[in-house]
Amino acid sequence: MDLRGVLSTAGGAFFIYVGIMHFTDTSWFEPIVPPVLGSATFWVLASGVVEVLVGIGLIIPRTREISGYASATLLVLLYPANLYMWVFDVELGDGASLSPTGHVVRLMLQIGGIILSLWIAGYLPREVDSFYDEEFS
Repeated sequence: MDLRGVLSTAGGAFFIYVGIMHFTDTSWFEPIVPPVLGSATFWVLASGVVEVLVGIGLIIPRTREISGYASATLLVLLYPANLYMWVFDVELGDGASLSPTGHVVRLMLQIGGIILSLWIAGYLPREVDSFYDEEFS
């Protein structure tokens, strides 16, 4: 398996894990849903379904490209909840909250995840893509 396959499978497993957590510990995620969106429970469960589906898609080689784009889109669409948590210093369901540094790290990880998702989807110039294939295969 090449690097793209390994990272896609790892990312897929992560999405599936976090997606399942949306069903097993819904109350942990609910506080970071911006109130303007309405029912926090609905959005936590809906995003959990999408995360599991994207995760499965990343693991299956035939759906990897479209799932890479879906993953990048999902990470962009979910960031407002993280931003809401940061701006209003919202505690998670267990009472924990991130430090300002923690929020910056989370933002950098989110950006990294978007870039990785686009790479998995094949959204890089061929020269860059072939460099990664040669260097890490």
